Amino acid sequence: MGSLSGVTVVDFTRQLPGPFASRELLRLGARVVKVEPPEGDPMPPGWYQALNEGKEIVAWDARTAPPPAALADADVVLEGFRPGVWERLAVDLPPTAILCSITGFGADGPRARDAGHDLNYLGYSGALADTAPAVPPVQIADLAAGAQGAVIEVLAALLERGRTGRGARIVVSMTHNAHRFVAHRLSGDPLPRLLTGGVACYRIYETADGRYLTVAALEPKFWRNLCELLERPDLADRAFEPELPELAELFRTRPLHDWRTLLEGKDACVGPVLTLAEAADELE
Repeated sequence: MGSLSGVTVVDFTRQLPGPFASRELLRLGARVVKVEPPEGDPMPPGWYQALNEGKEIVAWDARTAPPPAALADADVVLEGFRPGVWERLAVDLPPTAILCSITGFGADGPRARDAGHDLNYLGYSGALADTAPAVPPVQIADLAAGAQGAVIEVLAALLERGRTGRGARIVVSMTHNAHRFVAHRLSGDPLPRLLTGGVACYRIYETADGRYLTVAALEPKFWRNLCELLERPDLADRAFEPELPELAELFRTRPLHDWRTLLEGKDACVGPVLTLAEAADELE
């Protein structure tokens, strides 16, 4: 029995953001009914199973069929259509229902009806400025700004409904929420690109076997520990230099396993770049 036991979520979304959000609500104990068009959700099969296992799947042709019966019991409704589409569907919801719209750019504004995906939203948000043209390894706008942002707003709305008995309309903008992740930097960084690869003590280094090691020794004590473990005390005052070729060359002399053995658990803030399969094994 999860904390959302007794809560019914009806999810009209497809692709990543909405299904990820409803999976999190399912994990917290909610009943989730996923409503799909007759052709289904175009998500790749493996991703689909990972995000939708345990949900009730209902097919709905909005052109010919009445709305799904589950809506009569809905506490939360998720939709990810372009602004205006949900209103044209003219779906009746209980007055206590919380309707959450996950959008790219919000419900109004100059780009509200523009097509887009995660990379577009991150670009508009300013989050890619330091690292472009590199593509982020995870869909930050979809999964964090969109899905997790929606979950936070839904949970808050459920708390408010518990006090007032009223439903709510929530609009989540993946672009605006992604901007919030970086907006604290508008006043400037202590050092240029401090946390985005601009200093030697906070970056990723290649090892002898073509693997990678993360170094995040921002505090002086952790950097000193690292330098001592590496037997390179001469680097102790150079943590915040943009480049340390000596350190990069040193890490390329031994394979990842050896560095893990030497450095992990030693207060040096060093760790591996694991594959997805390795991470799944280690995090069990």
